[in-house]
Amino acid sequence: MIEVKNITKSFDGRTIIQDISFTFEKGKTNLIIGESGCGKTTLLKVMVGLHQPDSGQVLFEGKDFIQMSPQAKQEIRKELGMLFQAGALFDSLTLEENVQFPLDMFTNMSEEEKKERVNFVLKRVKLEGKNKLYPAELSGGMKKRAGLARAIAAFPKYLFCDEPNSGLDPKTAIVIDELIHELTKEFNMTTIVITHDMNSVIEIGENILFIHKGRAEWKGTKESVLNSGNEALDNFVFSSEFMRTVYKK
Repeated sequence: MIEVKNITKSFDGRTIIQDISFTFEKGKTNLIIGESGCGKTTLLKVMVGLHQPDSGQVLFEGKDFIQMSPQAKQEIRKELGMLFQAGALFDSLTLEENVQFPLDMFTNMSEEEKKERVNFVLKRVKLEGKNKLYPAELSGGMKKRAGLARAIAAFPKYLFCDEPNSGLDPKTAIVIDELIHELTKEFNMTTIVITHDMNSVIEIGENILFIHKGRAEWKGTKESVLNSGNEALDNFVFSSEFMRTVYKK
């Protein structure tokens, strides 16, 4: 479980996120949604230690990450898995080498154990037998699945996904959503997903934070997001003709 309490962050005198509090629950897909520029990515970067907040706390299992020593923060970072928006695979490494990278960095596993783990996670994301391919040889969906395999390779407790469906066709996006949800349950991770994709919200949004103009505007589940009664959230959710037509808004 991760808790953020009263997080505020400004840049050059401009407040990006203000007084945000939320609990990201273990074993659930926790979604952060909102319009571009609302502060979603800033909050994520504060949570993983890339930004120092002006005020507030980030609690990993009750321990304040902000106040930890550099050594203690490094131990927490070893438990983080990251799926980046663009995949962020190393072009010069094979798929197998990309997935093994965090095992080389953060574990004391033997080479045999590493290979076994790499093959396991590649099979889990349906990329078995693709070990020797390079990123340039992979489709967009395969790159995202490869990034997901790398993110879970080192047994993370916490999985962060930044716009995992960006640039994907709807069918492939559904595959990625399902994988993230399945892996969250399978490994009992605390998963945080930043997304604009309303299909993701409806399908896997077990615990949702909606940020509007830098503030925590609404909190709820996929069951309640369509009938929130919150004007800002309704404007976001039903901004597309598809959503208005399907859900009769």
